[in-house]
Amino acid sequence: GYYAHEWKSYLTQQSHPVTSMFFDTADKEPFCIYHYFVDIITWNKDTRRGTFSIVLADETGEKVQSKVNPEAATFQQYNQITLLIGFDQDLENIERISLTFSTGSIIGPKFKLRILQMKFQSLTNPER
Repeated sequence: GYYAHEWKSYLTQQSHPVTSMFFDTADKEPFCIYHYFVDIITWNKDTRRGTFSIVLADETGEKVQSKVNPEAATFQQYNQITLLIGFDQDLENIERISLTFSTGSIIGPKFKLRILQMKFQSLTNPER
């Protein structure tokens, strides 16, 4: 790694830098947080407000749960919303994506979020 005040000068001295940088870190090694953009278009007629928990699974059954994005978002019918989600592992071949939507209310009715379209893109490896 590099000291925070030295990373930029080090990289600009390299002709073809091949260093990945992570400004959000996890609690354990290798300390990286892998970010994904999640674009969601919902189908609900009524506006929904809540948070997501996302679990990714690969073909071997290994799973990783989202670590970033604790803030609530507002979902309106046919409007796209983009969320930044982070994971402490990077699964190369994602086979399943599970989403859990929570309104944060312990008492009261539970609302469903009907997803019309979802796009999931890695910021660390955008070619995937």
